[in-house]
Amino acid sequence: MRRTERYPVDGPNALWQMYKTVSRWKSVWNFVFIQFTRYCPSLPVKNWVYRHVLGMKVGKHSAFALMVMVDVFFPEKIHVGDNSIIGYNTTILAHEYLIREYRLGDVHIGSNVMIGANSTILPGVTIGDNAIVGAGSVVHRDVEPGSFVAGNPLRVIRPAGE
Repeated sequence: MRRTERYPVDGPNALWQMYKTVSRWKSVWNFVFIQFTRYCPSLPVKNWVYRHVLGMKVGKHSAFALMVMVDVFFPEKIHVGDNSIIGYNTTILAHEYLIREYRLGDVHIGSNVMIGANSTILPGVTIGDNAIVGAGSVVHRDVEPGSFVAGNPLRVIRPAGE
C-alpha cells in the first residue's frame, strides 16, 4: 500500500493548480539542476547536487545513472540508502496531480538496491534493502527487502530469502 497524503482541489484539475502547491521559482530552480544531473557523468557531483541543492537524502556510494528523472516539485521527499543503483532513465515521483486532488508521498529506497533501467517509482512506496527491481517496472507498492520484483503490474519474481 502506498502512503500518500491526499489534498482535494476545486476548479480545474490539480495540475492546472500546481503553483498553488509549489512555488514557480522552486520548480524552475529544481528543473535546471535536475536537467544538469541527468546528463552529468560524475556520480559525486550528481550526489552533491541531489543532497545540497535539491534536499534529497542520498547515501554513500549510491549511483544515479544517466537520464534519471527525480521529482521536480518535491525532490526532498526522496530518500536513497547507501550503495544503491538507480538505472538509466528511471523516474522517481513523490507527487501525483489528479483530476480532483493531488497526492504527496515520501519515496524510500533502501541500501544495496538495484533498480533497472526505465523503471518508474510512484509516490509513497518503500523499496527495502537488498531488493532488485527489474528494468521497465512500475513500482506502485512496497517492495520487501531482499526480493526481486519486475513488471507492470509489479510482480514478485523471487521472494526475500530464496
